[in-house]
Amino acid sequence: MKKILVLHTGGTIAMQENEQGAVQPNVINPLYSTIESLSSIASVIVDDYLNIPSPHMTPALMVDLAERLKERAKIDQLDGIVVTHGTDTLEETAYLLDLLLDWDIPVVITGAMRSSNELGADGPHNLISAVRVAASDSACGKGVLVALNDEIHTAKNVTKTHSSNIATFQSPQYGPIGIVTKRGVFFHHTLSDRECHPVKSLTKKVALLKTYAGMDHTIIEAVAETKIDGLVIEAFGQGNVPPLVMDALTKLIDANIPVVLVSRCFNGVVQDTYAYEGGGRLLKERGVIFTNGLNGQKARLKLMVVLEQTTEHASLQEWFYK
Repeated sequence: MKKILVLHTGGTIAMQENEQGAVQPNVINPLYSTIESLSSIASVIVDDYLNIPSPHMTPALMVDLAERLKERAKIDQLDGIVVTHGTDTLEETAYLLDLLLDWDIPVVITGAMRSSNELGADGPHNLISAVRVAASDSACGKGVLVALNDEIHTAKNVTKTHSSNIATFQSPQYGPIGIVTKRGVFFHHTLSDRECHPVKSLTKKVALLKTYAGMDHTIIEAVAETKIDGLVIEAFGQGNVPPLVMDALTKLIDANIPVVLVSRCFNGVVQDTYAYEGGGRLLKERGVIFTNGLNGQKARLKLMVVLEQTTEHASLQEWFYK
């Protein structure tokens, strides 16, 4: 029988709703009653590592979590790992773990949209499904996975798409990598490649801004005054920005502060197509780094990771094209 670590970090999956309808952290994790029913699936050990709402999660805590998983995998000789997590920042933790963990052991992140005592609570079912995925031989070598609502997604592509629906986690353009059924765990495609970075701390300050109609240089200059090491811009469409921000972005690049471009659109990638002022072609010529489908929050984490290793423009661009 596979040995699976279930590590808790908190979130709605570990919370309860009070009589006034407010959802709050619970002192005793309500998932313990579900853990007892997993003995037919795997030999489960539990680590109550954190008990925080996911908006309290930080990149530093995510790095600490990665180190904790490495330590537990080595000491306990694990066959798989499940991490329970709040959904608001779940995709960010999953992606950063995917960038930092260089192994084939299945790591599956799961959570819940309904607290443990709400009608139709999805936490127990998601936990059972995640343990089934972590114990599956076919989950090996696929990087960090996210399993909720009987679907399996890659950490790179998954994102939260609805504020309250239990089917909130989706992978735009690509869809789920697999499904969980009563008969078993089935994968129908996989990532073409994975990447891993030997980073044990994040020291760079990277900001994330979304473009909007009429945006000018002031917000970028104000953010630059906070001594950032990098900036991610969520641009319009294929990768275009308002013309009044161009000079401010150019100043950042001239000061060797990398600017990374993503689209604020739900689907698609940024491209150097348009040649008008603020268009993607001019941004490319001025040294803006283009991405290959990452959303803004994940591009920010990736820039933080990559900047620990290099600040050279060509190398940064190569990493973001992967």
